[in-house]
Amino acid sequence: MQSELEAVPGSRPAARAQDVIARLLSEPLAPGLYLVATPIGNLGDITLRALGVLARADVIYCEDTRHSAKLLQHYSITARTRPFHDHNEDREIDRAIADLEAGKRIAVISDAGTPLLSDPGFKLVRAVAAAGVAVVPIPGPSALLAALTASGLPTDAFFFAGFLPAKQAARRTRLSELSPVPGSLVFYEAPHRVAETLSDMAGLLGDRQAVVARELTKLHEEIGRGSLAELAEAATEDLKGEVVIVVGPQQAQAVSDETLGDRLADALQVMSLKDAARALADEFGVPKARVYGLGIKSKGRR
Repeated sequence: MQSELEAVPGSRPAARAQDVIARLLSEPLAPGLYLVATPIGNLGDITLRALGVLARADVIYCEDTRHSAKLLQHYSITARTRPFHDHNEDREIDRAIADLEAGKRIAVISDAGTPLLSDPGFKLVRAVAAAGVAVVPIPGPSALLAALTASGLPTDAFFFAGFLPAKQAARRTRLSELSPVPGSLVFYEAPHRVAETLSDMAGLLGDRQAVVARELTKLHEEIGRGSLAELAEAATEDLKGEVVIVVGPQQAQAVSDETLGDRLADALQVMSLKDAARALADEFGVPKARVYGLGIKSKGRR
């Protein structure tokens, strides 16, 4: 089956895009809940499929209708909009399901990027799916993926942690919980808290490589790279715009079996071999099986 955007001999890209849009608009849109990703800055990043869905939706749920109006007006989309945010999500669910069961087409968008990522919508999707109504993802821009892929840090395994707590004590507790995660860590952060967050990260996550990505896809896009300590030292409290922080995974330390054995002997005074192996593996960034194996050998020599 030919892709929507597969090149047609002799066609120009702009003309081809217009043809795809025209065909999308001429086809009926099936009833259902559509989760539509929208640009995180550059309006040109919206997909043709997203435009087709938004133009044919009966209702578009927006995090902020005034903010989303700029996007919709830019593309001459006149569908009715409704606000949908943390404060009204619960009471909007019943109305949305009633509309969907009546055959309506509802689109959900956030202020920017892919909806539901650190935005409301989870409860709505769960309720709609439980009601047996179609939930259709319309993929596209995402600040977390843009930052992760441009970071130069490992992407084979990552954990999206959203926004950290605003208060320092709770933030440090959360960072300590995330420290053992075996992959890159991705955070959203308010610009005025970036400096103190990076300082906490440097103290709790260790000497890891990281990236601070600001205003992605916009005119003043900026991607800063370095160790957490370096980035914390360079950070200021007067940053503006949307910020994503990507922290690389914990690096394995060059530690000898002798050093591990000595630390293991101390740990075994107060905990089991299983618990000690886990604790030292987290501390030194080495495989748990290596520590456990040293413990077995030590028992065999007794």
